[in-house]
This record gives sequence, C-alpha cells and structure tokens, in this order.
Amino acid sequence: MASFTTTATIIDSGPPDYATRLRRARLGLLVALTPVLMLFVSFSSAYVVRQGLPTLDPRTNQLVRDWIPVTLPKLLLINTGVLILSSVFMELARRQIKGLATLSSATTAPGVSAGEQSRIPWLSMTLVLGLAFLLGQWTAWRQLAANGFYVATTPSSSFVYLLTGTHAIHLMGGILALLVAGIASLLRRSVATRSIVVDVTAWYWHFMAGLWIYILCLLEFAS
Repeated sequence: MASFTTTATIIDSGPPDYATRLRRARLGLLVALTPVLMLFVSFSSAYVVRQGLPTLDPRTNQLVRDWIPVTLPKLLLINTGVLILSSVFMELARRQIKGLATLSSATTAPGVSAGEQSRIPWLSMTLVLGLAFLLGQWTAWRQLAANGFYVATTPSSSFVYLLTGTHAIHLMGGILALLVAGIASLLRRSVATRSIVVDVTAWYWHFMAGLWIYILCLLEFAS
C-alpha cells in the first residue's frame, strides 16, 4: 500500500498539463496588469482634478484657470481603427494556435504538424499593425507640436503626451511579446508552449486596445 502511494505521488508531481500551465500564465498576466491599471487610474484622476484647479498668475497675483483644451488630431481615430483591427487579428491567432494545442494534446498523429503549415500568419499581421499604430502615434505627436502644443505648453497638452506616451510604451511590451512568440515558432518549441505565449500576449494586447479606447474617450469628452 505504501509503495502504491509513493508511486501515485511521483505520478502526480509530474509536469503540469496544458490547461494548468495556461491557467497559471493567465493568472500571472492578471497580476502583472494590476499595477498598469492602477497607474492609468491615477493618471485619469489627476487629469480630471487638474482641470478644475486654478493657478497663481505671477503678473497679476491672482488665481486664474490655465486649462486650455487640446484639439486632438483626427489621425488618432485612424490609429484607433488600426489597433482594433490588430486586436481582432491577435484573437484569431490565439484561437488558431489554441486549436492546434488542443489537438496536439489529444493525439500524437503526424497530421498535426502538417496542419500547422497552412495556418494564416495572424501574428505577423498583428505585429505589422502594431508597428503602424506606433508610427501613427508618432505622427500625431508631430501634428500636435506643429499646432503649438508641446509637452510643457499647457497642463492639458502635458497630460495628452503623458497618457498617450505611457500607453505607447506599454504597447511596445506587447510588440516584444509578439517577437518572443515568433522566435518560439522559429525554434520549433512545442505547440502547447507557443499557445500559452500567444494566449497571454493576446489578452495583453486586448487590454492595451481597450485601454487606448478609454484614454481617447477621456481626452475627448472629459476636457
């Protein structure tokens, strides 16, 4: 009886299966996204509060309101569409590789690898659109500068650069994750491993897309 218990313990302590690894990876992502969410919540609170705070004019020695709303470039709407489309492609990539991982865990038939060869490169398409979004953001910042709104021009322009720039930095993290997923594919990692990487990247990418829509609405309607 003791021998049977020992054997069962050894079997149970083996490597986790695909579902367990996926669940742990998603939990880790959730923990990692919590401080990011709190950061933007604090930025949003500061943005709303700063609008109603007067400042002391040294020339007149009186409190005045120096909040001048910034007219956002129309290019930001195009950038939003690009990011939403990239999120759709990312979801298609996630479902595609997840289906392969499920099939691979259920059977060891050689047909699984053959099916991989005909897959649509959703990841590559997402990467291209992500880079296009960042390029669009850079162009939008240049348009703001051309209109006279620099980082330190007004408090409102400072917040515009702060919010959009911080989001762009975090989106670069998603770009790096896409590159990691591509490298894992080139190195012929297991389908389960690649599926977990793509799954976590996809949920991060969706979070960035939703966060950008929130930022755009905040800048457009809460000014």
